Amino acid sequence: MPRTSRNNKNNSNQQIIEVSHKKYNVGIYIRLSKEDGDKVESDSITNQRNKLTLYVKNQKDFELIDTYIDDGYTGTNFNRPDFSRMIDDIEQSKINCVVVKDLSRFGRDYIGVGEYLEKYFPNNSIRFIAIDDNIDSLKGSYDMMMPVRNVFNEQYAADISRKVQSAFKTKQYNGSFIGAFASYGYIKDPNDRNKLLIDEYPASIVRRIFKMYLDGMGKIAISKQLNREGILCPSAYKKMNGQKYTNGQNINDTYYWTYSTIHRMLSHEIYIGNMTQGKSHRANIKTKAKALPRDQWIVVENTHDAIIDKETWESAQVLLTKDTRQIDFNQNISMFAGFISCGDCGRAMVKNTYKLKTGELSTSYRCGTYQRYGTSFCKPHTIRHEIIEQVILEDLNEIIRRIADMQKLVDKMDKISPNVQNNVKNEIEKVNFSLSKISKYKKGIYEDYKEGIISLAEYKTFKEDYEQQEAVYQRTIETLNQDSQSDVKKLLSQEWIKSLLKRGAITVLDRTIVTEMLDSIQIFEENKIKVVYRHDSDIAVLKVLNV
Repeated sequence: MPRTSRNNKNNSNQQIIEVSHKKYNVGIYIRLSKEDGDKVESDSITNQRNKLTLYVKNQKDFELIDTYIDDGYTGTNFNRPDFSRMIDDIEQSKINCVVVKDLSRFGRDYIGVGEYLEKYFPNNSIRFIAIDDNIDSLKGSYDMMMPVRNVFNEQYAADISRKVQSAFKTKQYNGSFIGAFASYGYIKDPNDRNKLLIDEYPASIVRRIFKMYLDGMGKIAISKQLNREGILCPSAYKKMNGQKYTNGQNINDTYYWTYSTIHRMLSHEIYIGNMTQGKSHRANIKTKAKALPRDQWIVVENTHDAIIDKETWESAQVLLTKDTRQIDFNQNISMFAGFISCGDCGRAMVKNTYKLKTGELSTSYRCGTYQRYGTSFCKPHTIRHEIIEQVILEDLNEIIRRIADMQKLVDKMDKISPNVQNNVKNEIEKVNFSLSKISKYKKGIYEDYKEGIISLAEYKTFKEDYEQQEAVYQRTIETLNQDSQSDVKKLLSQEWIKSLLKRGAITVLDRTIVTEMLDSIQIFEENKIKVVYRHDSDIAVLKVLNV
């Protein structure tokens, strides 16, 4: 027995000697992440590389095959490019030993770390060394404290992440820019990286994009136009200026203008001087960020110079909310695109261009439902472009006239204030009388509906119209009951009214006026038109006052 025991011991020693002289092809792994609370990046990466390289050099059985560096990647998961490359090299038997500075550099997810160290590496005959933690898989099983260290590493990462996010939130609420790259049209202030300055060349492109869109050009058409002209898209522009920028929206490193790029720019509040941040939230360091609704964003107004004025911005937002079809800017331009619809079915009207007997081109609109599916679903509601244009022109010029007359009245208010007060009382009586008539009409249509004289659809249409009129009359009474002079002045001080007064009489309707003033155009049979304005309640007050 003693001899057998001694022989077994000798055999065991012989095995250890053979293993210790095995040649190791080494891969050193380096990781750095701001969320880990590390030092300056270059210093930390350099220190790790120097320490690991020196360690490998001092082991006579080691040969350094490759260095794997994940700079700026969290340790809470293993979705890291160079970590994946290292695993590929292990699968291809290029390396059989992994050396890291400490366990936290390898990873902070203790379950994932355990999977690699206790299953994957042993199954693939990989030696693992963590220098600072005094871990070497060749020397035996991992010590009992290793899982505890992994747990602490993960909790440390979570704690640091919470602190970093808290600091970021504070900056966001203060209106400080915390992004890695400034949005297209801006650059970071060299003296304060949390402030933005206008970058004039791309800013001019932003202005042009908004103008093209408001002139009736669709987002796809805009992107094609910019690509034809060879204008660099935001990603390409940043790279040209030496920024190490990657865009998750790009596919296969293609850099050109797209529909989505144009859409994001048109809806980005940063261009009117507002800082919008905190658009997504991550529950913890292991979960993916989820988009938040608009009312939960962190929005701070007027933090930097605007590229787009608010009136232009608001007009663009009105268009973005509409279900507009793509317009071919060279073949099928319509100043009413996105605004004109069938008054019965609600579908967009289709534009048709045809030649008259005289050889001249004429344009008309027809219900989209009728054009696609015929009379079984809706009526044609055909109407010529000139008729719509004429109705709107006359209406707008009447509004301008009323505004101009009101402005004259305000200028004389101080001299005729007693008369004005009498006029106010008379107007309140008139409006109350009109309000009582609307109430009777509402009761009447309900009775007609109950008795089957009108349909449910007709009842709803009448009811909606009457309720809109009621709202206008109620607002008019409120206006008249207040200090009429100051309230009228407030009404006249609005930007859209100032803009109309500057224009004066409108002789030609264009896309800009349509976008600024109109909300919708509904077309009914027999050339009946219902125009809804963006400032409809103010316009209705002007009409009721009958200035």
